[in-house]
Amino acid sequence: MRCMNRSTVLGGCWWALCSAVVGLGIYVTPAMAQPTPYNPYAESHDTLPPVAADGTLNWGSFYKSAAIQKAYERLWNLGACRNTNKAITIPVERNKLVINNLPEASFSGRVRMTSGTLAGGMVAFTEGAAIDPAGAVLIAQLHPAGVTQVQVGGRISSAAIRPGMTVRLRSQVNDKGRATDPVRSIDIVTPPVDFKPDPVRSNQVDTIVGTILTNRNRMLLVKVDAGKIRRLVLPLAEDAEVMIVDAAQLDLIGPGDEVEITGRRWSGEGAAGAGTVFASRIVVTKAPIAETLASDSRGP
Repeated sequence: MRCMNRSTVLGGCWWALCSAVVGLGIYVTPAMAQPTPYNPYAESHDTLPPVAADGTLNWGSFYKSAAIQKAYERLWNLGACRNTNKAITIPVERNKLVINNLPEASFSGRVRMTSGTLAGGMVAFTEGAAIDPAGAVLIAQLHPAGVTQVQVGGRISSAAIRPGMTVRLRSQVNDKGRATDPVRSIDIVTPPVDFKPDPVRSNQVDTIVGTILTNRNRMLLVKVDAGKIRRLVLPLAEDAEVMIVDAAQLDLIGPGDEVEITGRRWSGEGAAGAGTVFASRIVVTKAPIAETLASDSRGP
């Protein structure tokens, strides 16, 4: 009879979404997984990269019942012997689902709400082209390593520009950083991690990439991380067009937005809502401004 080696206990496990989805009447069941399918009886296990060579995501295991897995962890940490008590080992094995074995499928619908970040966050949505507050809610789970592809695009109102957003625009400023004319077109973007903006030159029309500090009374204060002119004051035109351009930000997604998702769905024990979709790709198109306002007035 061989006992468990404590040095190999549950290395690198991650907790998936574990919170109540407020206002939707559903709860996300606590779940655990890790980058490789977990073999509780192996002396060691190699960690696979989150993205395989062919571009598919390695999800590892989903534990249908957090209570069963937690009880097993406690036995493991106590050094309980393995492969002898079928009353323990069989429920543990049945509790584990290898996500990569689920077929990948496509889903389309409307966003209900979002939570978290690109690393392990979620998008709640209902299937279908129309906004249906009574529709069954699916939960798209983003990969904990932040490798789910997220693309957000579409038009938003200038009032929706908020601090922290990265913007790209064409403008001319004086040596104090004040624009000579109102800005009529702005893109909301997500620059690459290694992106370095060009310096802003005074009295010349430049493409400017910077971070929003404030948006008040149709006046933007923008920070630029290059050159001598680091703070820009940019008035917005009354008819300014603001477009999100393939941005990879979860907080840009709102209720009513159209969503296309590629992922692996699990609707059995432990699934959230009408099913958990382990998403490899999420493409969101912002709802028309008037439609968004109507959706906000109804609430989730």
